[in-house]
Amino acid sequence: MRITNLSRVATFVTAVFLALGLGFTFGVAQQGSAQAPASGASSADQSLVANEKSAPQSSKACVRSRHHLERNKQNVEAFYTTAFNDKDPRLAVELYGGDEYIQHNPLAANGFDAFIAFVEGFTGAFPDAHIEIVRIVAECDLVVTHSLATGAEPVYTELGTKLVDIFRLDENGKIVEHWDVGAPISPTSENGNPEV
Repeated sequence: MRITNLSRVATFVTAVFLALGLGFTFGVAQQGSAQAPASGASSADQSLVANEKSAPQSSKACVRSRHHLERNKQNVEAFYTTAFNDKDPRLAVELYGGDEYIQHNPLAANGFDAFIAFVEGFTGAFPDAHIEIVRIVAECDLVVTHSLATGAEPVYTELGTKLVDIFRLDENGKIVEHWDVGAPISPTSENGNPEV
């Protein structure tokens, strides 16, 4: 598909989503008039490239090997479960934290000291809080978790909260940046499928 056709499709899809009132993000990285491929991507993979400002595909932290992607996934899972489920954010930071911690959640400050204080305060207030990571996806220097958070009513609600966390890792597989979104589990479902 040529870039002009891809742009038309993106415009159409975005218009449909906006008309339906749904949130949608679509990004194509371009260089001049041609699409910029991700490094190491096949020609089929080059048809759509995410626009990522903070962690470009060419960064030295971008890993491609299965070994390094698995390492990154394991480090994120261990960081998250050690901090929240084991209630030991200091150990999580010591083992899996990088040189910095850039936080995008507006309720928390930057830095690992702020992360530790936040988790200690939260798990102190809600000792039954638990985060079950259901799936993990890794690409380049990013790891995404899809989780069910429970045990911290009213924050997580009676049915729990679905969470998506995005972590950026450095070249050593250490966590250096975090984004997240969450929403309460709905009490009803039109399709009967689980939300997490």
